[in-house]
Amino acid sequence: MLDAQAVREAVPMTAAVDAVREAFLDLTAGRFVVPQRLSFGGGTTLVMSACHTPTSTTVVKTLSLVAGRTPMILGTLVWNTAAGQVVADAIEVTTLRTGAASGVATDLLAPASADRLALLGTGAQAADQVRAVAAVRPLSRLAVFGRSPSRAHAFAERMGAEFPGIVTRVATSAADAVSDAEIVCCATSSSTPLFDVDDLPERVHVNAIGSYLPSMRELPAGLLGGAACVVVDQVEAVLEEAGEVIHAVDAGLVARSSLVELGDALRTPPAVSGRTVFKSVGLAVQDWAIARLLGDAGTR
Repeated sequence: MLDAQAVREAVPMTAAVDAVREAFLDLTAGRFVVPQRLSFGGGTTLVMSACHTPTSTTVVKTLSLVAGRTPMILGTLVWNTAAGQVVADAIEVTTLRTGAASGVATDLLAPASADRLALLGTGAQAADQVRAVAAVRPLSRLAVFGRSPSRAHAFAERMGAEFPGIVTRVATSAADAVSDAEIVCCATSSSTPLFDVDDLPERVHVNAIGSYLPSMRELPAGLLGGAACVVVDQVEAVLEEAGEVIHAVDAGLVARSSLVELGDALRTPPAVSGRTVFKSVGLAVQDWAIARLLGDAGTR
């Protein structure tokens, strides 16, 4: 069983971003079989799996999510090959691969010179959002906002210590955090939009990874409706689970046909300007990408 420390030692964020990028390209090329994620107990238990057909390797992950519990997420990941298994802590893999997906999308859609990040949310996913963006862009400033000011201050201090070249501050509100951002990462379980579309600069890239149920919404519908490009990890998955996308499509603000899957966008990069969005609910191919790196590390 690889614990959290072993996962971190084996997989640096730069390697995770590269591996997740390749996994999305393989997904688009039809090299994965990915069953729909199973959800039980109103989303408190999730089961995700994927098979990479060229290598006949599979990953299965189970997660238990209980609000108010510390930690909120518990789970196990199992990667199977003809040679054996890798079993790892699913929390660390999940935050790492979720961050990596934001890194891939940011590298694709944010201006090359973007150096100002706003982070909304200070929970388990937050740190890897910062690490992933820092892996692909020359960050110089970080604005943090969370529901608990004390946790936001503690998180900002932690990121400042980890990235001494980045000036961190705690924002007074979500609107304050995003007001001059070039990149925004939303990592909350909010059921209502975190900010108004008018709070955003005209050129900004937004990653939203927190909401994973139809009842959850981090982004305002106007952002999705007016964005130059809305990229998703998988159309079928977000229309099943992502509240903000479901709402925007049902309201006629976003056409289903306009949603671009990340793998397709990587193969044919869009010419973008204005506001761009990446919405992810998480796919098992991302877990497979990290598990493969863990397996490779174990054979060295």
